[in-house]
Amino acid sequence: MTREHAVVRMWRGTVRTEHTDEYVAYVERTGMAEYRSTHGNLDAWILTRDLADGTTEIVTVSRWESLDAIRGFAGDDVEAAVFYPEDERFLVARDEEVRHWVQAS
Repeated sequence: MTREHAVVRMWRGTVRTEHTDEYVAYVERTGMAEYRSTHGNLDAWILTRDLADGTTEIVTVSRWESLDAIRGFAGDDVEAAVFYPEDERFLVARDEEVRHWVQAS
C-alpha cells in the first residue's frame, strides 16, 4: 500500500476525566512508543474528548503500511486490542477489538 492508502487502526477507551493526563502520558510510554518503533508504522496519535458524565473518551489512531506491518505490533490477531499492565487501573470502559480502515485519500 502507498502512504495515501495506508491501513488506519483505531481503538477506543474511557477514563475518569481527572486521570486523563496521567493515562495519556502512560499510553505515550507504552502503546504509542511500541506503535512508532514497529517497522511499517507511518505515524500514531492520541485523541481525547471530555464527556458530560465526568469521563474522557480516549482514541488511539495509527497508520500502517499494511496489515502485515500491524501483525508486527499486535500479533496474528490484528483485530484484538493490545493492553498494558496499568490499563486496568485507568480504564472504566474499553473496546476489546480495534477497527481498521483503508485511507482513501
